[in-house]
Amino acid sequence: MNNVRPLNAFTLPELLLTAAILSYSLSVVLVTFVNSIALNEASRNLTTAVSHANYVLENIRNTTFASIATNVSSGTWDWNASTITSQGLTALNNESTAVTSSGTNPLDVTVAVSWNDLNGRNRSRVVKTSISG
Repeated sequence: MNNVRPLNAFTLPELLLTAAILSYSLSVVLVTFVNSIALNEASRNLTTAVSHANYVLENIRNTTFASIATNVSSGTWDWNASTITSQGLTALNNESTAVTSSGTNPLDVTVAVSWNDLNGRNRSRVVKTSISG
């Protein structure tokens, strides 16, 4: 009698190779997913920071032109996280804004927003505009 094995089954080395390929593929997908979450958080923080800078610029635009330079030099719009929250905004981790101006007419206004990212890295974004009176 012939001892014939069926040809439609998998051998142990084939199963081990398949399991290794599958585990490698799943680990790549998992790393990609985790990186996507971190990038999404960084993007959301950047969008929030630019939104806060625009909010500060709108406050500056709603001020009379003659008092803008005085308010900038006195630190009226230099906000920390608690001041940002008191304005009805959601502050980022360790967020602060700093406003500077130069020139006379037009007045060049710069709003710098800084915060700490999810991993603790210090990030900042600068928004500039010119205001004439």
